[in-house]
Amino acid sequence: MVEVDAGQKVIETGPYAVVRHPMYLGTILMFLATPLALGSFWAVFAFLPLPALIILRIRNEEEVLVRELPGYAEYRQKTRYRLVPGVW
Repeated sequence: MVEVDAGQKVIETGPYAVVRHPMYLGTILMFLATPLALGSFWAVFAFLPLPALIILRIRNEEEVLVRELPGYAEYRQKTRYRLVPGVW
């Protein structure tokens, strides 16, 4: 569920100046490193659906934010990449 709270503001500094969803990027990197940390090839299979699920979540989240969060549409114009700088 994506909600916009009263008085919520767009953050445009720090990692949010580079990508619009840095927390999701960190989540993907953490889960990508987990099989290596566990020393388990089989753990890779647990990771495989995660990027697709996060991409679906980002698309839904951005629809809500554009509609309900003042300034988000302008932020999207300034910070072009959603998840991976230079890619998407």
